[in-house]
Amino acid sequence: MLDVLHPYLIAAIGGVLIGIASWLLWWGLGRIAGVSSITSEALSAPLLPDNWRWAFIAGLIVGGTLLGQALENPALPERPLALLIPAGLLVGVGTVWGSGCTSGHGVCGLGRLSLRSLVAVLTFMAAGMATVTLMRGAA
Repeated sequence: MLDVLHPYLIAAIGGVLIGIASWLLWWGLGRIAGVSSITSEALSAPLLPDNWRWAFIAGLIVGGTLLGQALENPALPERPLALLIPAGLLVGVGTVWGSGCTSGHGVCGLGRLSLRSLVAVLTFMAAGMATVTLMRGAA
């Protein structure tokens, strides 16, 4: 279905949808769409009367699941569990250490012209480029 669209167009549509979603959360609730913070707050106080966090998380899961069922999923290379577990833990540590995740800093923080988010995004990007360079050299 989407194979007739140019990859740049698909990427642009995805970016626009993320931007609209983050803007709607900011405009409608005055909240930043940082997924790690939303998830952390939902888990740390699950019985808060303002359950919008759970609705947001459910929307991410349900939306991704529905689109995954409707569209052809791309083939991804399998990774060993021994690599995935430490990678996930490192992402979690980095999220706590960096006071937010890539979505919070990259999408929302840069959109608000936050200097802290700019430094965080530059750090994420530099670390990602270094990791890819090292991993490709090791392969």
